Order: sequence, then C-alpha cells, then structure tokens
Amino acid sequence: MNHSFIDTKPDSHFPIQNLPYGIFQKKGQSPRVGTAIGDYVLDLSVIDEAGLLDGTGAERKEIFSASSLNPFMALGCPVWTAVRSKLQYLLNADTPDIRDNEELRSRAFNLLADVQMLLPAEIGDYTDFYASKEHATNVGTMFRGKDHALMPNWTHLPVGYHGRASSVVPSGTSIRRPLGQRKSQDSEYPVFGPSIQLDFELEMGWFIGPGNNLGEPIPVNKAEDHVFGLVLVNDWSARDIQAWEYQPLGPFLAKNFATSISPWVVPLEALEPFRVAGPKQEPKPLPYLQQTKDGAFNINLEVYLTPENKEGTTKITNTNFNYMYWSIAQQVAHHTITGCNIRPGDMHASGTISGPNREERGSLLELTWRGAQPLQLNGGGERCWIEDGDTITISGWCQGDGYRIGFGEVSGKVLPAVSIADILDAETMEI
Repeated sequence: MNHSFIDTKPDSHFPIQNLPYGIFQKKGQSPRVGTAIGDYVLDLSVIDEAGLLDGTGAERKEIFSASSLNPFMALGCPVWTAVRSKLQYLLNADTPDIRDNEELRSRAFNLLADVQMLLPAEIGDYTDFYASKEHATNVGTMFRGKDHALMPNWTHLPVGYHGRASSVVPSGTSIRRPLGQRKSQDSEYPVFGPSIQLDFELEMGWFIGPGNNLGEPIPVNKAEDHVFGLVLVNDWSARDIQAWEYQPLGPFLAKNFATSISPWVVPLEALEPFRVAGPKQEPKPLPYLQQTKDGAFNINLEVYLTPENKEGTTKITNTNFNYMYWSIAQQVAHHTITGCNIRPGDMHASGTISGPNREERGSLLELTWRGAQPLQLNGGGERCWIEDGDTITISGWCQGDGYRIGFGEVSGKVLPAVSIADILDAETMEI
C-alpha cells in the first residue's frame, strides 16, 4: 500500500504512508476534520457521511464534523488504527470507491492552498519538558559553569513545568513582542519594557488521546497508547524576562505569551518505521522510568530565519529529535506517576531539542552563546536575538525509502511590542 491515486512527489510531506490529521475550514463552511494527502486535504466528514468509514468505530458519530480532534483522540488506539487502515485502503491507487466517483471526489478533496488550517485541538492543559541533555548542558554551562552545568536531578527524572494552554496558536499566527521586567547584572533595579532577548525554541509536541483516572499512574510501557500524534512546536521565549523572574519558581511571563504549533498531527503509528534507540541513560533510571523498547524517533528538524523586507532566508539550525535524552513514554509516565490525570487534547512538548554540534542547537541562546557569537545571515546582517519583522519557520520530516513522513511547518512573524503609553497613563504613572 505504497501508492495513491492522488499524486505525491518524493519530497512531499504528506504521502499515503503519513495521513496526518488536522482541522481545516473552507470559506463558507464550518471547521471539520481532514487528512493531508499530497497537495490536498481529504474531508473526512464527507466520506464518513458516504458510509466509507463504517466498521472503524468512529463512523456516524459526528467525530469528523467536529471543530477539534478531541472527540477522535478520545477513542483510543484500536479506532485510530482502524481509521488509518481504512483511509490507506480508500486512497490506494487500486481502490475505486473514491477514485472513480467524480461527484464524491469533488466534494471530498480541497487544495491545501484553498483552506485555512486551525488549531487541531481544544488544549485543556499544556506541559513543557526540558528533555535534551545537550540543551540543558549548554544552558547550565552559560549560567553556572561547565562543572555545574546539569542540576543533580536532571539525569534521574524528566524535568518539566506547566505551561499556558490559552496562548498555544497555530502556524501563521503573528507573535507580539512581550513586555516585562528585565534587569541587567550591573543594575540595582529592574526596568520595564519590551523584551530585547526574544528567542525561539525548537521542540516537538504530542497530543494526548485517552487519559487516566485521577490517582492512577500510566505505566511507562503503556504510555504510548495514550499518545495520539506529534506536531512541531516553537515555544517562544523572552530570555531577559526569564533571567529576572525565574528564581525561585521557574518560567512564567517569559513563556506564557505564545507557543506556536504546526496544524497537522502526525499519528504515532506513521512514525513507527523511524523508531530508534535514544541516548544511553546513565545512571539507569528508576524502575518506573525503564522503557523496554526503543523510545526515540529519527525526525530531521530545521529552523529558518527570514528578515522583513530583506532578501534571503537563512537556515540556522539542522538537528534531530533522536537526540532527546528522555523519551515521550518516559515523560508521560513521569507526568502521571503522582496520579495526575491527563485528558484528551492535552499537549506535552519536549523542551528545546539540541545536538552536540553548534549548528544543531535549538535556540538562539545556544547558537549565539547568549549573544556573544552572532549569527551571520545570508542576506547580510547578523542576529543575536530575534528582531521585529523576523519570521521563524520550523520544518521536520522522517526520510523513508522514496517517501517522507513530514510535519509541514510552523512559522510565526514577530510584531513590535504594544506601546507602553497604551497600557499606562503616562501623566499619572512613572514608567
């Protein structure tokens, strides 16, 4: 089942081997569930209405006419597998059901260029981890020195924090530069104003399907049964705001203003051929974190920076998800070991993904070594931090034999901060 009647090029992110899910909207229509194939989105509500998804466990339940993937996510692995298998059968070059039905094809397929992609889920909770050893080592070295780069707990548990679900936005959403307090090392008091050390963070995220009951942890070797699929994540970060606010409780305003994600959710099943062993874990994790199968995935990741009104886009990062020290399953197991309940549509993110080489670092903080080593741009100029008008674009894919399993991209353009005068009464308040 390697060929579809919908033509896809070898470098297409959306061949029949992928079939990611997303929420799309065509002008004049309500949002609904689709799957990407080549340059098209297949409207699953249309083929469900035609009876072509009967027998999957998701049929005729308004699952695919919903405005989010949450109802589908909640159904679990057996239904996900059945729907995916049926879609691959229906889209196969040898299957006539849709291929030879011109009226159905005209209603079911829309060009991707003609639809608007929306946020794929109603995200109840968002948890961000810190699971790349290279990233944690780089950051720790900058702030604490090489001998104390990793905190004592880092190799024993997946460090994480609870993020802000309300500011998770789909690709293409412009990002407003945040305001906040920042304090330089040689100043006694902080100042208030726009962040001047705005950064991106290259991450992967995953959506939770069936959750767990409060008080019932998810075992590490069953954790992937609760993972619906993966997306690209840019967890924007205001480094100067964070440096002042994070002691003692960690990220807050520096991270809550925006997190961008790609619109297509790639099923975990589509990534199975690209499963690999992750880094060796020393010391050996405690028993509740010991995963019996390989937990990493070979996903190529790239980041591009495009300045406003200037020629030239620069690839600034080229790395891989398989560098992650803590696996998806380990992060889910650790998240729930207290009995914390996770729910359909919850999103987890990996934390910044960095590799051992400079060009594999997943943030400007690392790429420029906190601004001391500026990046040179193809069109001239340099960057230590993101400037107003810059667009950051992340792309990712797994390379198969003659095909790719891709995630599309997540991009966002940075807009200037709101005017301080717009939020303060300049006549009565000291800025």
